[in-house]
Amino acid sequence: MKYRVSHTSKYIYSESVSRCHNEVRMTPLNNRSQTVEKTKAKVFPAPQKIFERLDYFGNKVASFDIHREHKILTVTVVSEVLTLPPPQPTVECEKMPWHEARDIIQTSTNSIDIEAQEYLLASPLVPLDDEIKAYAQLSFTEGRPVFEALQDLTTRIYTDFSYEPGFTTISTPLSEVMEHRKGVCQDFAHLQIACVRSMDLPAAYVSGYLETDPPPGKVKLVGSDASHAWLSVYIPGFGWQDFDPTNNQQPNERYVTVAVGRDYADVTPLKGVIYGGGAHKLEVKVDVAPMLASSQESA
Repeated sequence: MKYRVSHTSKYIYSESVSRCHNEVRMTPLNNRSQTVEKTKAKVFPAPQKIFERLDYFGNKVASFDIHREHKILTVTVVSEVLTLPPPQPTVECEKMPWHEARDIIQTSTNSIDIEAQEYLLASPLVPLDDEIKAYAQLSFTEGRPVFEALQDLTTRIYTDFSYEPGFTTISTPLSEVMEHRKGVCQDFAHLQIACVRSMDLPAAYVSGYLETDPPPGKVKLVGSDASHAWLSVYIPGFGWQDFDPTNNQQPNERYVTVAVGRDYADVTPLKGVIYGGGAHKLEVKVDVAPMLASSQESA
């Protein structure tokens, strides 16, 4: 599939901002399942220069400073992305017991396996505790294949927890999500990451977009999509496999990956430091629109 993805973040301040310093992570990644063919960022008020780099996790980061007063900051990134169906595991990988995968990761001298080990640790928004481990253990039974255990955990979170926008914020601890069994995609991704890490398997947070369909009989509104979150688990001998507990599925070519990290704090779309500003309101508009291939356009 080929998509045109547009993401706009707009901050409206109650008082003037004299200057600001910002980082943007809104440009999709190049990986084995997608290729970014074009991308363009636009900032208002326009900074003198936008600096681009890769962060520690390999995410594309654009940073800029604005040194004049403003009460509105708007950042828009438009990208054209070609996505492919994700690679499928071999039969051997599918049948690998989860504890065997765990043991390989812990003892391997392979550099790729070693690099994945940092995703075993607790992170600022993903603490590990006994309650979460007990919840995870119901899926990771003795001798169960790792892919089967992970899909079972994905399905249980989808079934046991209710999607309720507004119930949580980025600062809501996982303990409250566990208690009330409610949250949004970022909560469910954090929860499953905590479960997987508690079983000594590496898990990363993934931010991105998912092409959505309008309600039956309705026209899809431009800007009505939203950022999405899921997770990726490292399987030795295969690599990283994505899971989406919010939708109870393994992400496919309708997903566009923007950034990966230990948790949401590593992949925040727009963050920075401002001087002044008072109270603020954030407006976000996202549009994921399929693009016809050239062969289809000429048909």
